[in-house]
Amino acid sequence: MNVRDVANLARIELSDEEASRYQEQMDHILHYVEQLNQIDVEGIEPTAHAAAVFDIVREDVATGTSISQEAVLSNAPQTAHDQIKMPKVVE
Repeated sequence: MNVRDVANLARIELSDEEASRYQEQMDHILHYVEQLNQIDVEGIEPTAHAAAVFDIVREDVATGTSISQEAVLSNAPQTAHDQIKMPKVVE
């Protein structure tokens, strides 16, 4: 694979020095991929992570002291429909 072809597709201009350096790096990467392609993975189940990942979920319980809705709304600069009214931030 030629690094100049890839740079052209990405619309990136490379100096001769950059092209030489990146070509060498890309060759090393492709060589490594070839080594990975030689590994026998027959019968190995595909995974998204090397180790099992589980969601850790806890019960949604309020901790500490709680404030009533009325107390919260009484401190809000503006309210509407029992909610705090916020200014629009997206045009």
